[in-house]
Amino acid sequence: MAEANDTDVMMSYHGDFPKNDRKSSRYPFCIVWTPIPILTWVLPFIGHMGICTSAGVIRDFAGSYFVSEDNMGFGRPTKYWKLDVDKVCGNGAATWDKAVHDASEEYKCRPHNLCFDNCHSHVAMALNLMRYDNSTSWNMVNLCVLSLTHGKHVR
Repeated sequence: MAEANDTDVMMSYHGDFPKNDRKSSRYPFCIVWTPIPILTWVLPFIGHMGICTSAGVIRDFAGSYFVSEDNMGFGRPTKYWKLDVDKVCGNGAATWDKAVHDASEEYKCRPHNLCFDNCHSHVAMALNLMRYDNSTSWNMVNLCVLSLTHGKHVR
């Protein structure tokens, strides 16, 4: 029988997030989203995106040559999209974390461009590197659409 701590860990990775994880902005294996003031008010489908490690640490391309860690460029996530680590090609969580790390290292060397090479592109690169859902076709457009349709609001 699992102890209470084991159950809490399993909930963090496989179910809805316990309140204390939401408060500390921990979303393992998730893509997270937050609105960009003024821009999101005018175009509600546009916002700032990040990707979380297996431990729930948020990585986001927040500006030219800068990928933040656990400090999203426009505040705490307001939506999250939980992905299935079993759809990662390779060694699950280790492959996921390596892809997030490698994409982040690459984007630390890039200028930010609002329309073409941005936070969505950073997340897409991580998903392409891990071949998430057996695909290397992730891009900012399909991420925008899928995060809008699959994302859940943080409560």
